[in-house]
Amino acid sequence: MSLKKDATKIFKKGILYDNPILVQVIGICSALAVTNRMMNSLIMGIALSFVTAFSSMTVSLLKSRTPRHIRMMVQVLIISAYVIIVDIFLKAYMIDMSKALGPYVGLIITNCIIMGRAEGFAQSNPPLLSFLDGLSSGFGYTLVLLFISLVRELLGFGTVFGRAVMPENFTKWTLMVMPPSAFFILALIMWAAYNLRTKKEKEGVEKK
Repeated sequence: MSLKKDATKIFKKGILYDNPILVQVIGICSALAVTNRMMNSLIMGIALSFVTAFSSMTVSLLKSRTPRHIRMMVQVLIISAYVIIVDIFLKAYMIDMSKALGPYVGLIITNCIIMGRAEGFAQSNPPLLSFLDGLSSGFGYTLVLLFISLVRELLGFGTVFGRAVMPENFTKWTLMVMPPSAFFILALIMWAAYNLRTKKEKEGVEKK
């Protein structure tokens, strides 16, 4: 199979068919914590995509030289190094965003998505494909965050990426500003995604 076909398959899987949040139901803590604003969600998604992609690539590069009994420790060390790079970059160039995201940037280290891709894919695949796999999982995570934050920011603040888009007499939904709203929105997205997958699977079986 060509690299282009491999890449297409990996991205479809990471974004649609095996989305880390909607299908695997992992990495949802940060998805619920930082989605009150779209900009927060975008930066968090980019940060996680960067860490997941480069961590997976590095794990793949070093897999043949890493003793099996310490591979988990090595993976955590690799992930931590990339998280520190992201944290330093935000504190140096995006101070307000670093403060807004608070401890959640550091907690990327414990995000199950990154360790899952490193252990589940990078350990048995070449570096480039591992990089693309990590990137696709990060994109899938980011898209879900952006959708949740779009609903919350639009209804809670009347803005999109900080720009006012609702009329001045719009009544803001206080509930959407509060963390519990993310639970309800995520649950609805997961329900819709599950029904869509089930419908497509049934259609595929009927065609056969």
